[in-house]
Amino acid sequence: MKFSTLIPALFLGALLTAPAAAKISDVTDPKAPRSLPAEGRVDVAWDDPAQFAEIRQSNNRWEAKRGDWVQQLANHLRKRAEQRLPAGERLSVTIHDIRRAGQFEPWRGANASSTRFVRDIYPPRIELGFTLTAADGRVIAQGDRKLTDLAFLMGTPTVNSSDTLRYEKRLIDDWLNKEFKRPDA
Repeated sequence: MKFSTLIPALFLGALLTAPAAAKISDVTDPKAPRSLPAEGRVDVAWDDPAQFAEIRQSNNRWEAKRGDWVQQLANHLRKRAEQRLPAGERLSVTIHDIRRAGQFEPWRGANASSTRFVRDIYPPRIELGFTLTAADGRVIAQGDRKLTDLAFLMGTPTVNSSDTLRYEKRLIDDWLNKEFKRPDA
C-alpha cells in the first residue's frame, strides 16, 4: 500500500473505531461505584441511581443517565463539608434520592429532546441521611433531610453559571451552611 493511501485509511479506521472505544458513562451502571473512596473526614455514599427520581421520572431517561453527575455532587458535598467540620469530627452522608433542576420536554420536538429546560416548576431536590460523630466516636447529630429550593431561579447567580449542576450544588451548600456552623465562626 502506498504511503499516500495509507494515511487516509488509518484516519478512516480511527474514525470507525472511536465510537467503540469511547464509553459513555451511565450513572445506573451496576459496576459504577456507590460511594466515594474512603479518605478524609467525610464519607459520601449513595443509593442506586436507577431508583432516583431523576431517572424514574425523566422524560428522557437515556439523557438523564448520562454522565457522572452523582459522583460530581458527592465530591462537591465532601469538599464543602470538610471545610465546615471542626477538627476530629467525622461526617457520613448517604444520598437517597436526587431530582436535578430542570426537565426534558420531548413535546418540543426531536431537536430539543436532549435539552434540559430549567424552569421554576422543576426545582432541584435531594434526599439524604447523615451522621456526625465526635473524635471519641459518640454521635453528635444524625437525621434525614429533604432538600429543595422552590425559588432556586431567584437566588443570587452562582460564580460558575455554566456548571450544569450549579443548582444542586447550591442546594448542598445551603444545607451545609444551615446544618454545620463553621469551626472558625
